[in-house]
Amino acid sequence: MVMLAGFHNDPEFANVDSSENESVPYKGTILRTKPGYVSSTMGEPCVSCTTFNILAPIYKRLDQQNQSVRESDFRAFWLARNERIVDWLLYERSSIICLQEFWVGNEELVHMYEERLGAAGYDTFKLARTNNRGDGLLTAIHKEYFRVLNHRELLFNDFGDRVAQLLHVQAVVPLSQNRNDIVEQEILIVNTHLLFPHDSSLSIVRLHQVYKILQYLETYQRENKLNQMPVILCGDWNGSKRGHVYKFLRSQGFVSSYDIAHQYTDGDADAHKWVSHLNHRGNICGVDFIWLRNPNKSQKPLKISWAEAAFGIIKRIWNSTWSEHMDQGCSLEDSNEGIAEEAIGFAVKNAVLFPREVEKGIWPENYSLSDHARLTAVFSPVRLRCSKKPHRTLVDSKKEKTNFVTHCKKKYLKFGNACLYSPLKVASSHLFSHLWRTSPKRRK
Repeated sequence: MVMLAGFHNDPEFANVDSSENESVPYKGTILRTKPGYVSSTMGEPCVSCTTFNILAPIYKRLDQQNQSVRESDFRAFWLARNERIVDWLLYERSSIICLQEFWVGNEELVHMYEERLGAAGYDTFKLARTNNRGDGLLTAIHKEYFRVLNHRELLFNDFGDRVAQLLHVQAVVPLSQNRNDIVEQEILIVNTHLLFPHDSSLSIVRLHQVYKILQYLETYQRENKLNQMPVILCGDWNGSKRGHVYKFLRSQGFVSSYDIAHQYTDGDADAHKWVSHLNHRGNICGVDFIWLRNPNKSQKPLKISWAEAAFGIIKRIWNSTWSEHMDQGCSLEDSNEGIAEEAIGFAVKNAVLFPREVEKGIWPENYSLSDHARLTAVFSPVRLRCSKKPHRTLVDSKKEKTNFVTHCKKKYLKFGNACLYSPLKVASSHLFSHLWRTSPKRRK
């Protein structure tokens, strides 16, 4: 059996702290059987994934008194820092690497990453943000572990010029549960970097970016008639566990790999156990996630879940009873129907943040590799029982639906922000009909 990746199950397996600024790591995070490779102590094949916002040199400030001085002006600085970043990526040698704030506008830096990662056996895919913002995304897939079946680029074309990458990959070595049953494992991987919430009015835009990603995933799977498979979302989500984006993804069946590995809940008590970012305002927060959704995870219909999240942000314009009606009326699925199927998913085996101090909610002063921590998660394959169940629909007259949409639009335009109307364009027409039926305005 080939061991793709794994963490050493030992208290000292991840003994890396802020000293990781050294170009050559002396004590690593993963048990290796030979240089650069990893082995599982759990007796099963595993898949590793790393996400890291590497802080583009065009954004890295060198002088707090003079904010215009950036690292991009000093080749020796940005080159040395990014060489160290690649050193660490190659030392860990994750199956999947997702980078954000990759300086696509600098040919020398791009060449360095592509050359070194390529020599180590990775296929690399880069995507620049729209409107020549200078940075973007880079996703690297190790050819020894996965073959890339398809690669798509998603341009949000909204405020902030954000983008996302979708990669459809297949395991080179079939992941099997026993000798007589070999399963070819396929995965959908997304790499993205959401808009920073400069103010509360951008919450809708950020939610809409996530909605576009999930909608694109649904469309891709449907158009390509794909079987059920795990989905991994990586990136800098620019929002914490208490935010709307986190709750929206949870409603869609995704789990935070790091929180699962450390048995943290969604409650407030565990909301600040770890951090991953020191932002430009000097605040520390946990914003970097590797999300996993298995084929058997139940979820609300995407448009209904999106509308609930979007309306929740500005619920002050609604009667306080509206959300109760939505919860009661929007049933997820008919539990009496369904056909059982079998699929392969993933279990979270472990997840680690580097430098290690951030796992305790502390940002080390001498850490300078980035303003983000690096997150690595390890998954092992599991056999799942799934069921396809039809969603219930909500039917009402076209006239009432149209009237309700008009009513909503007038409400949203009072805020003077066109982006607030975006959920009405994409949310389910069935949801509008249901809300119109149960709204206080119609009951009068």
